[in-house]
Amino acid sequence: MTRKFLSRTTFCIICCFCTFYTEISMAQVQKDTIYIFYLGGQSNMEGFGKNIDLPENLEKTFVNVRIFHGNAQIDDKPDGGLGTWDDLKPGHGTGFSSDGNKNNLSGRFGIELSFAQKILEMYPKKKIAIVKYTRNGSSIDSVGTKKFGSWDPDYKAKTGKNQYDYFLKTVAKALNTKDINDDGIDDVLIPAAILWMQGESDGDKTEQVALNYYSNLKRMMDLMRATFRDNDLPILLGKISDSGQDADGKVWNYGEIIQYAQEKFVRNTLYSDIIRTTAKYQYSDQWHYNSDGYIDLGYEFAKKIKL
Repeated sequence: MTRKFLSRTTFCIICCFCTFYTEISMAQVQKDTIYIFYLGGQSNMEGFGKNIDLPENLEKTFVNVRIFHGNAQIDDKPDGGLGTWDDLKPGHGTGFSSDGNKNNLSGRFGIELSFAQKILEMYPKKKIAIVKYTRNGSSIDSVGTKKFGSWDPDYKAKTGKNQYDYFLKTVAKALNTKDINDDGIDDVLIPAAILWMQGESDGDKTEQVALNYYSNLKRMMDLMRATFRDNDLPILLGKISDSGQDADGKVWNYGEIIQYAQEKFVRNTLYSDIIRTTAKYQYSDQWHYNSDGYIDLGYEFAKKIKL
C-alpha cells in the first residue's frame, strides 16, 4: 500500500489554520463565571449606615466586586431602576442615585460592603457581583404604600409603574450586560440568592395589611425567582425588629404579625432561611439600625450562602 504524505508547505498551512481556529474558538468560549446576589426591600436594606463609621477593611473600593444599583424612586416616575455597573465602594446607602450612565454615591451604606467582604473570605476563588434595588419606606401591599411606593405587581395608579417594575428594569439591564467587569471577556451571570429585608411598612398601617403579608411575600418571592429563571433560587429574609422608640413602645403596631409571616414563609419554602440577629441591633433613630447593625447584618446574610 502506498502511504501518502502531505508536503511540508501544505502541512504548515494546515497547522497554522488549526492554531488560528483553536485560538478563535478558545476566545469565543472563554467566559467569566460570576455569581449574582440580589439585594431588595426597604430602608434597612437600602442602608442608613454612615460611611464615616466604616472600619478600615470596609472603607475601600472592592475592585473585584461589581454592583448594579437601580435608581430608587417613588411610584410613577420614569427614572426608577436606572443604573450602571461599577466597582463596589461605600456610598450605596440612602441618598444614592443614578441616571443610567453615572452613579452618584452618598455618605451612607447598607449591607453590601460587609456581605461582599465575608463572601470573598469564604469563597476566595469565586467571582461575585451585587444587583441592588431598594426603596425607603416601601410596602408590598399598595394599601400601605402612602408616598413611599408599593411592590404590588397589580398596582396601577397613574402610569402603572411602581417598585416591582423598577426591580424588573434593574435586573433586566444588569443581567443583559455581556461584560459587567469590563475585562473584555463575556460573563456568565449565575443568580445565587435573593436577599430581602422588608416588612416594616406592611406592619404599621392596618391589621388587614399585616395579615396579607404572608401571601403578598410568597407571591413576590415567586415572581422574583421567576425573574431570575430559577424556581429553587435561595431566598434569605431579614427578620424585622422594633426599636420601641414610640409613645406606646411599638413603632410597628402589627410587627408581630409580619414576623410570624416571615417565619412561616421560611418554614414553608424550600431553599429559604431567615436572619434573626436584627433583634439585638441598636438604632440610630426610630426606624433604622445604626452603622454596626448594617455591618453585622451583611456578615449574617453572607454566612447563610453556599456556593
